[in-house]
Amino acid sequence: MASTTRRPSTANDRRAALEMRILSVIEECLNGGVTYTELSVEQIAHAAGISRSTFYLYFRDKVDVLLRLSGSLKKESYAIAAAWKPTSADGGVDGLARTYELILAHYREHAALLTAINEVAAYDPVVREAWTADQDRFVDNVMNVLEEEQRAGRTPADIDPRLAARVIVQGGSQVIAQQVAGSDGSDDAVVARELARGYWYGVYRRPQA
Repeated sequence: MASTTRRPSTANDRRAALEMRILSVIEECLNGGVTYTELSVEQIAHAAGISRSTFYLYFRDKVDVLLRLSGSLKKESYAIAAAWKPTSADGGVDGLARTYELILAHYREHAALLTAINEVAAYDPVVREAWTADQDRFVDNVMNVLEEEQRAGRTPADIDPRLAARVIVQGGSQVIAQQVAGSDGSDDAVVARELARGYWYGVYRRPQA
């Protein structure tokens, strides 16, 4: 009897590889100084070594590409942020400062992409809403941490966890975006420590040693 075992399909692998190549060349173009508004689908396709028709098999348009890129950017930064816990081995204000340094380094590595997202979000409500909505995961994570700290008696019960989480996430995001855009990175560690101290001694209400 002939075997009914199916050979592993490579279609999904080819699709994933092509998508990664398209996303990669866009970052290269942005790093080369082209603004996202100026970048055309034809340029993207040419740089990726594909036709326009092939591009449209994977993306609806340039906005769809940017949404994918921004989602990937936030996914990685979320993993960094969610790894920090107040009572873990790398917890406390020093661990929080190191976490902010890692997030700054991550966004600095993709500074051109961050600039493109902010550029398009200024006039495209779809990108703006997606970029803002994605912050909800960060807010939920910080809120859960604060609630755990309240239950353990390490953070006062009169703090509103969701409001405090919004202050941390939204305020930190603004500082990080401005730092990446306006600094060469030489003072990233200083900025990271100030963010950590502000939230650790302010929102988390930890007494200073």
